[in-house]
Amino acid sequence: MNYKNGRDVLPPSLLMELQKYIQGDLIYVPKAAEQRAHWGEVSGTRKLLAERNKEISNYYTNGWTVADLERKYHLSGESIRKIIVKAR
Repeated sequence: MNYKNGRDVLPPSLLMELQKYIQGDLIYVPKAAEQRAHWGEVSGTRKLLAERNKEISNYYTNGWTVADLERKYHLSGESIRKIIVKAR
């Protein structure tokens, strides 16, 4: 996140209005809700976890046990079962 000087980006009338509420401090202006990225979309984590979960489901379908998958992915049996149930 980078910072911008209000004088450089805001019309003078808006700057004067903001100065009634805050002066000399930093203020965060969030993105509009429709422009926000969902969790993990920017970093790619969401995609990696979806691929991992699909892989877990495929292994289970091909005969691997929950205990085998626990050891391979370092997840609890409960987490493995949740992934398998969601994939079906």
